[in-house]
Amino acid sequence: MENELIQKAQELRKHGFTTGEIADELNVSMDTARWLTLQKPRDEKPEAPVDFAINWQSLGGNSTRLRYVSGALSDMALSHGEADVIVGIAVSGIPFATMMADFLEDMSGVETSLAVFHPNKHRKQNDIGDGEGAISENFGSVEGKKVVIVDDVITSGNTVTEVLETVKDHGGEPIAVTVLIDKAGLSEIDGVPVESLIKVSRLG
Repeated sequence: MENELIQKAQELRKHGFTTGEIADELNVSMDTARWLTLQKPRDEKPEAPVDFAINWQSLGGNSTRLRYVSGALSDMALSHGEADVIVGIAVSGIPFATMMADFLEDMSGVETSLAVFHPNKHRKQNDIGDGEGAISENFGSVEGKKVVIVDDVITSGNTVTEVLETVKDHGGEPIAVTVLIDKAGLSEIDGVPVESLIKVSRLG
C-alpha cells in the first residue's frame, strides 16, 4: 500500500499537482503528501508521518452511491437548521455539495444555492498552505446567508478552519460542517458543529 501511494503521489507531482492537491487526491495530510513525493527507492527510508490513507473510489465513481451519501449528509446538516448556501471545498467536496443543495431545497422548501471554495493549499505559487483560500465568484454568494460547508475528508481541520474564516469574512453565517470521513475526531471547529458519517480514531 505504501509503495502504491508513493508511486501515485510522484505521478501526480509529475503532472504538476501541488502538495495540497496531492493530499486531497490521496486523502492524506499535507505532511504525508510531502513525505510521499520525496521518497526515493532505497533501503532505509525516514519514518512516515502517522496518517490513514482513505480510498473512496468505489463511492466517488458511482453517481447513485454519491447521491445516497449526499442524502445522509443533508439529513445531518438539517439538524442544525435550514441552510441558504452549501459550500463545497474543491475538489472532492463539490460533488457532495452539489447534490446536497438539491436535497436540502427539496427537504426544507428553502431555495438553496451552491458555492465553491478553493483552498490556499491548491495554489501553485504557495505550496506551504499559509494564507486564505477563495470563494469562486462563478457560483453562489455567502453574504448574509446561512451556510453549510461540505468536504470529503477532514485530516487536520486546517482547511475547514480556513473556509470558516473566509465565509465569515464574506458576511456568511456557518451553521454546520459535514464530511464523509473525519480523521481528526472533531465535534466542532471554531464553535461550528462538525457532522461526519465516519470518524476514524487511532488507538495506542
